[in-house]
Parts: sequence; C-alpha cells; structure tokens
Amino acid sequence: MEARPPLPPFTADSAAQKVRLAEDAWNSRDPDRVVQVYTEDTQWRNRAEFPVGREQVRAFLQRKWARELDYRLIKELWAHSDERIAVRFAYEWHDDAGHWFRSYGNENWQFNAQGLMVRRYASINDMPIKASERLFFWPLGRRPDEHPGLSELGL
Repeated sequence: MEARPPLPPFTADSAAQKVRLAEDAWNSRDPDRVVQVYTEDTQWRNRAEFPVGREQVRAFLQRKWARELDYRLIKELWAHSDERIAVRFAYEWHDDAGHWFRSYGNENWQFNAQGLMVRRYASINDMPIKASERLFFWPLGRRPDEHPGLSELGL
C-alpha cells in the first residue's frame, strides 16, 4: 500500500498540509486523482449518501462534478489529533441553469498509518448566492497561494 504523506500522528503543521493537499486534489475535479487518497474500503457520509469503497466514491464524485459546475473549494483546518483531522470548508458552484451557490460544511477525517483516509463524514449546507456575491475567482484548479482563505474572507 502506497503511503500518502503527511502521515499520522499529525502535528498542527502536518495536519494543515494534509488539508491543503486535499483541497488541491478536490479542486482538480478529477475523481481518479481524488480517490487515490482513500483506502479501498473507505467509508463516507456525504449529505444523504453513504458511499463505501473507492469505486462508489469515484461514482459519487463523477455525479457531483457533473452537477456542480465551475466548482472552487477552500478548506481550513479546524482541529486535529494523532490520526484525525476536522476541517471546515466552503465551495462555490453553479448548476446547469446558471444559479450560483456557496456550500458550507464540516468534515471529520480518520487516517490509517499510511496516511490514507479511512473515514470521511461531511455535513454540508447550500446557500443560493447571486453571481455578484461570489468570492472565489481564481482560474479552475488549484487555489493560488496568495488567494485568501476562509478566515481572511470572513467565512
């Protein structure tokens, strides 16, 4: 099994690095890339869906990014322990009718010794926004280092 550093036990710095790596992967909107950081038998709760295993997660992500267009995400470390990380996040997206949303949420992650995510529990709320209320404007892909994070944006 390939290791995915940083590895537990997490420090504040390594947990923040793990969060940023996850943000970068999700902003790629590439399900094949994203699933590589989860165990083969990973267990998720995402809203009302409960995918188990990489294949179900891959299918979930494919459906998600087919529906949530121009997706841009910011994650922020909330807390950590040796093998767990709590994250808060916000992302902006629009549907195929052009309606914009900002989705807010929290995630709880648990990792194995190789740094792969075993469990991911997400709670998410969607808020309709006007296009003029958008805050995430970087080109699709990785958020630039100089772009403000959630706290700096007052989110």
